[in-house]
Amino acid sequence: MAPTIGVFDSGFGGLTVLRELLPLVRGAHYIYLGDTARLPYGSKSQITIARYAVESARFLVSRGAEHLVIACNTASALAMREISESVAIPVTGVIEPVVCAAEHRHPNADVLVLATSATVQSHAYQVQCAARGLHATEKACPLLVPLVEEGWIDHSVTREVLRIYLQEALSTCSPEAVLLGCTHYPLIAPAIEATLRDLGSQAEVIDSARATAIAIERTIRLSGVASTAEASFQCFVTDSVEKFEQLGSRFLGRPVGGVQLVDLGG
Repeated sequence: MAPTIGVFDSGFGGLTVLRELLPLVRGAHYIYLGDTARLPYGSKSQITIARYAVESARFLVSRGAEHLVIACNTASALAMREISESVAIPVTGVIEPVVCAAEHRHPNADVLVLATSATVQSHAYQVQCAARGLHATEKACPLLVPLVEEGWIDHSVTREVLRIYLQEALSTCSPEAVLLGCTHYPLIAPAIEATLRDLGSQAEVIDSARATAIAIERTIRLSGVASTAEASFQCFVTDSVEKFEQLGSRFLGRPVGGVQLVDLGG
């Protein structure tokens, strides 16, 4: 029987993980929850983030999720223990898979992590990298999320902002790999790679959304569940359905319709 997989994010970025999952785990049914009424999580305390994430995880389990994907770097960094303890199904975040991918391709290397301010302040990537012999430099890029949500994917302003952030980071390190530590960033991965090349860096860009999807696919495959049917999905949000359908389609790369509004409380 094909699995039901819950995918959770505070907003839209986790749809890049779902976009990678859909063609990889065929036959699966995905339930996506965007807690859009309470974003951004990064401005909240760790206790509040954990409470919101646990409520979201329990909602997905109540809808039949058999495996949970925390497609949110902030929740993965600050609430994985609380989420795992609150549900009786496997839980995968977005940090460990991309760090493992970097270790596999570039053992004992210097890596650069691009992320939001909240994720950088948690030092979750630095801890995970150190545990695997990688030397991480973390760079907060707070302007990138609003630029991506504005739709400025291939815009001169976005390219200039990237140039400034990457120049600052490369002045302190020479990475072999650049880890995209925010699920919004895959949409501008080509621009990040091009800017790195312009600045003289040959670092490989490793996408956390893709790495997470590959980790989930491997888990499902090893469990012996296989299907040739096309995957399906449905989306739930805690705020404007219309905004999610419009902006979500950009992140997912296909129309997002039939979105349902849910109330998880304050």
